[in-house]
Amino acid sequence: MNEVPFNKPYLTGKEAHYMYQAVYGGKLSGNGIFTKKCQEYFEKQYGFKKSLLTTSCTDALEMCAILADIQPGDEVIVPSYTFVSTALAFVRQGAKIVFADSCPDNPNIDATRIEELITPKTKAIVPVHYAGVACDMDPIMDLARKYNLLVIEDAAQAIDSYYKGKPLGSIGHLAAFSFHETKNIISGEGGMLAINDERFIRRAEIIWEKGTNRAEFFRGAVNKYGWVDTGSSFLPSEVIAAFLWAQLENLENIQLRRKELWNRYNDALSAAALPNITLPNIPDYATNNAHMYYLVCQSLEQRTELIKKLKENGVLAVFHYLSLHTSEYYHDKHDGRVLTNTDHFADCLVRLPMFYELTDAEVDEIVRIVCS
Repeated sequence: MNEVPFNKPYLTGKEAHYMYQAVYGGKLSGNGIFTKKCQEYFEKQYGFKKSLLTTSCTDALEMCAILADIQPGDEVIVPSYTFVSTALAFVRQGAKIVFADSCPDNPNIDATRIEELITPKTKAIVPVHYAGVACDMDPIMDLARKYNLLVIEDAAQAIDSYYKGKPLGSIGHLAAFSFHETKNIISGEGGMLAINDERFIRRAEIIWEKGTNRAEFFRGAVNKYGWVDTGSSFLPSEVIAAFLWAQLENLENIQLRRKELWNRYNDALSAAALPNITLPNIPDYATNNAHMYYLVCQSLEQRTELIKKLKENGVLAVFHYLSLHTSEYYHDKHDGRVLTNTDHFADCLVRLPMFYELTDAEVDEIVRIVCS
């Protein structure tokens, strides 16, 4: 077996063609034909009230923090088991991050433990749909209504995944998606802001366009545009949008193959019934978009040995997040609570190769190595 990478970006074959069209179409800056096609696709397919492409999911989260009017001293509840961008977007606005623990049986935020973290200073809750598997959103939205909070879904990994029939990213007030090359649908770098609360739409367009009402001007809604608010250059070029459009045209096919691979892993490892390794848990309320296949070992030492054994056999498997509440940057700002489940996943979770061109034979060999 040839060496198996952890990830390999998949090209549908149309990316260069559409990028050529963008280059020679006379408009390379953002918010052109391909940007509009992508945004309209998401709005129609998943029911977002407004979609705005961004240069990264981090940018989309930073737009969320601005739209939420986060001020110095405001508190934002964020899971500790997530990528740094989830917290950093709000830290940049001056927020205090209140870290929440994961569930005992999966890395998502434990919805049953959120209410005890809410104070009069709490402004928002940011659930992260880890591996594209939904957090338990009903109790989170109930808390938001009870305490007048905003819910911002970090749906970086959650394209085409659902909670009780609702598309992820369509449930909270705002949501952020990623199209980084490790995701199901990619544009190299790239992201998107999804807006589900109409009161944020106009300001989001202004923030997206460097604090100007330029988007309204191009729609003919105003006869000139100027600087009206804060913002930044969050929108991507047409070249990135053109690449993304080729991926979106093939979403169904990409998802079908990824789910086949995920199920092949899961069926074989379930049959093996390894006593010291836990397989992914998909709650009844969630679907699986096959973003990731992970295992949870019993200890850091066991995980280190497993990664080493796979590497010696030509397979690159990797661990994932380190607990943000213990990070060099934020540990002295954390309130001292021990987040047992977060630390367990940080020490014990390992991700197996998962990409469109992974073969059935490679999955079978990876399973054999894991079980040996």
